[in-house]
Amino acid sequence: MPALRLGLISDTHNLLRPEAIEALQGVDAILHLGDICKQEILDQLALIAPVTAIRGNNDQGDWAATLPEQLQLELSGYRLFLIHDLKQLDLNPHQSAIDVVLSGHSHRPSVHQDQGILYVNPGSAGPRRFKLPISVGYLFLDAEGIRAEIHELEPRPQTGRKTTHNTATSS
Repeated sequence: MPALRLGLISDTHNLLRPEAIEALQGVDAILHLGDICKQEILDQLALIAPVTAIRGNNDQGDWAATLPEQLQLELSGYRLFLIHDLKQLDLNPHQSAIDVVLSGHSHRPSVHQDQGILYVNPGSAGPRRFKLPISVGYLFLDAEGIRAEIHELEPRPQTGRKTTHNTATSS
């Protein structure tokens, strides 16, 4: 099984920061988890690596009509489920043999495991919302299992933190 390093990005809302472009360099593919807001963002990301995107609640117009609202992928033998708003998840990932659920929408980066399913939200790489970090994520798929990380692109107000590596592993 080939090892993959996937770049995870969400909630760009018309803004693709240079820090996000830099952080995604070298990934094998990019998964955009919605709220892209214009096609040009996907075009810019495609210059880095192949892009798979889903539609978020702010993705409207002809350009977004072809984007699915949710998507199942199988990569390196693992089953991934992409959905913008986790609250709209209407399937049981465990019963559906999903290994990883990837979402956006909340702008809150998180990596956690529940009943053997890895849940990852890379947070928002677009305009800052409240005091939440600006971040992207990585998903590593290989024979050893699945690992996810969150990478903050700039420090949060009042914290001064540059990079956070919230990591969870699933085998």
